[in-house]
Amino acid sequence: MKPLDGIKIIDFSTLLPGPLATLILAEAGAEVIKVEKPGGEDMRRSPPFIDGESVLFGVLNRGKRSIELDIKSEEGFNKITNLIKSSDIVVDQFRPGVMDRLGLDFKNLLKIKPNIIHCSITGYGQTGPKKLVAAHDLNYMAESGLLSLAREKDGSPAMPNTQIADIAGGSYPAVINILLALREVEKTGQGKFLDISMTDNLFPFMWMALGLTTDNYYAKGGDLQLTGASPRYGIYETLDKGYIALGALEEKFWLRFCEVINLPKEFINDKVNPTASKKEIIKILKEKTTKYWKEILDKENNICCSIVHSLKEAMLDAQVIERELLSANMHIGNKKIIAMPTPLAPIWRPKEIIESAPKLGEANAFYMEKP
Repeated sequence: MKPLDGIKIIDFSTLLPGPLATLILAEAGAEVIKVEKPGGEDMRRSPPFIDGESVLFGVLNRGKRSIELDIKSEEGFNKITNLIKSSDIVVDQFRPGVMDRLGLDFKNLLKIKPNIIHCSITGYGQTGPKKLVAAHDLNYMAESGLLSLAREKDGSPAMPNTQIADIAGGSYPAVINILLALREVEKTGQGKFLDISMTDNLFPFMWMALGLTTDNYYAKGGDLQLTGASPRYGIYETLDKGYIALGALEEKFWLRFCEVINLPKEFINDKVNPTASKKEIIKILKEKTTKYWKEILDKENNICCSIVHSLKEAMLDAQVIERELLSANMHIGNKKIIAMPTPLAPIWRPKEIIESAPKLGEANAFYMEKP
């Protein structure tokens, strides 16, 4: 048994935010019916490919069912309406107004199923002057102010290493709010509309910067304790171009770090001159190789200091292996690949071969021929 066994989801979403959200729900036991336009969603045509199948589409849509349907047609509309009657949740990722034009906005969904949950993921939300503006992850980060808080050495905003707005601002909030809505609908019997704005949901990530605005201070990037201002929390280069990530915020960790690298006494009290302490740490760590520092750090448990791993190194780490984080596999074409792990707790996380992504429209007969 899984926690969402018996829950049926109609998924109109494409690309990353919605599909990742419904992947998490599917892995928790929900039946996810992916509704694709004729020809399939665009992610099916995104490289790389294995035997003609998109890897990116595969990792985001495993374990779901696919129906190929033109919901703009009268026949398609009638079929999807009939399917919604037996469903619990509808997820869409269209711009505001699209579901209304399709006749599938929340008011109409309530007429079809009074206790339906409708989750709509958009860039800016259902209201406001930007609600119809075209944008992507980087744009949402830029306009929220989050992009400005991490800087390159030349002062320019640092390019994010993943799609933070899509995942942290879209996928995860969608899952959280859907689960909350399921609980409320269970108690009230009344449907709920969930307005998920990826831009809105970036603001919690600026908790420290927002807190400081009460003193009329607006962070510019690299000037906060956790964005580069403190010598205790930062990234340092080694002799052979490796990197060390230091997070020794607490005094006990900081003092042990200073002891391990033999930081001169005049730099240990970093409140006196943080810049001087930082420069001395840079100098010391750059005198030795990454291997040298790794051998020292591997013996320490109370420093909060780590070697910056490559992806390959991280995948081979003993911690990741023992946790069986990457032990589940899926098939794309005739090849077996690692199934991207979801943030479910280990008790619900699959550890062996799991269901792969659906072929386009493979479930049409199963769902569309039902009365």
